[in-house]
Amino acid sequence: MTDSSGSGSGSGGGLKSAGRSAGLVGAAIGVLAAGAAAGVAIERMTVGRAIRSKARLALDATGPFGTLRGTPGVAYAEDGTALRYEVEEPEPDGRGRPGLFRRNGTAPLTVVFSHGYCLSQDAWHFQRLALRGKVRAVYWDQRSHGRSARGHAQLDGEPATIDQLGRDLRAVIDAAAPEGPLVLAGHSMGGMTVMAFAAQFPELVRERVAGVFFVGTSAGKLSAVSLGLPAMGARAFRVLAPSVLRALGSQATLVERGRRATADLFAGIVKRYSFGSEVDPAVARLAERMIESTPIDVVAEFYPAFTEHEKAESLVVLDGRPALVMAGDKDLLTPSDHSAAIAERLPSAELVVVPAAGHLVMLEHPEVVNAHLAALLARAADAVRAPLPDAVRELASGHEVTQAARA
Repeated sequence: MTDSSGSGSGSGGGLKSAGRSAGLVGAAIGVLAAGAAAGVAIERMTVGRAIRSKARLALDATGPFGTLRGTPGVAYAEDGTALRYEVEEPEPDGRGRPGLFRRNGTAPLTVVFSHGYCLSQDAWHFQRLALRGKVRAVYWDQRSHGRSARGHAQLDGEPATIDQLGRDLRAVIDAAAPEGPLVLAGHSMGGMTVMAFAAQFPELVRERVAGVFFVGTSAGKLSAVSLGLPAMGARAFRVLAPSVLRALGSQATLVERGRRATADLFAGIVKRYSFGSEVDPAVARLAERMIESTPIDVVAEFYPAFTEHEKAESLVVLDGRPALVMAGDKDLLTPSDHSAAIAERLPSAELVVVPAAGHLVMLEHPEVVNAHLAALLARAADAVRAPLPDAVRELASGHEVTQAARA
């Protein structure tokens, strides 16, 4: 890492070499921190670089994943940052009875999906596909991610914080779901966002939150995660990552060129930190595209927030509501014991650890996630006596609980 930071070499070749090295480090550290992308290792051993590049372009042009769109809207954070969201409205039940979704003037159950670090709302592709037309849902891009604007506070030099993301979620809810019961769903950083929201707005939680879904996330102690590295390597990463990321973020243009030049290496590293099994190459490419589109300076801005994240105490605000906590058994970024710790704080929660699954379990094993999510929605709807289409209950009926959390 010392060499890759590069000194100011006077030769063009030295600068180019330093830029390439910085790109390699940026790709590796950005992916380790974000935990989201993909690649197929065997293909890199047997297929030439040019062919692989063409294959990526073909997947970008024809891949069906991440193409679903809803009705767009914009909410404004307290610092003026434009937060982009999309709403999927339920359709009539097929018998001309829109009242199934709105009773006595009350808004239907709304699911609000918050995505993870270096991802976008498209990370929920399969859940969106399964629930489309059946449940009112809001998908949003966190500040500086996806279609949302760069955080104004960060552009002014302020650090990104999980508490700030919790307030951003409140702004989205106020704009896109101002009434009616809510189910809050969060993956990774999105789950932390939900915890911060609960800590800051307990009254709104008590009044409106009917259920919560945490997937691949943590309530704290992330600085102790080994990332699948030997103990010495994990310690070195924790010490070096913040300063290296700051340096890379300050040379964003140079590093972004390096990331593009090292796409094959990038794909290979990120697959290890995203999936626990082989996935459809188009799904892998979707994940890769999301992290590729996250600028290195955004990666640098958000990374320190995770070591400071400690929100276990906020979970008491959510206790007593239907809750689902899911994790992949091969998640190296937010290991399943972090999900177990969340479930311990929510005695009524269902804890599901999915075999052969990594950090992006909702993309890797969508049928498992969707069935358990549908079951959660059924419990939440029943708890607040909200209508729910039979199609959602049918989706939930076949799910098998792999593990249940109890006090």
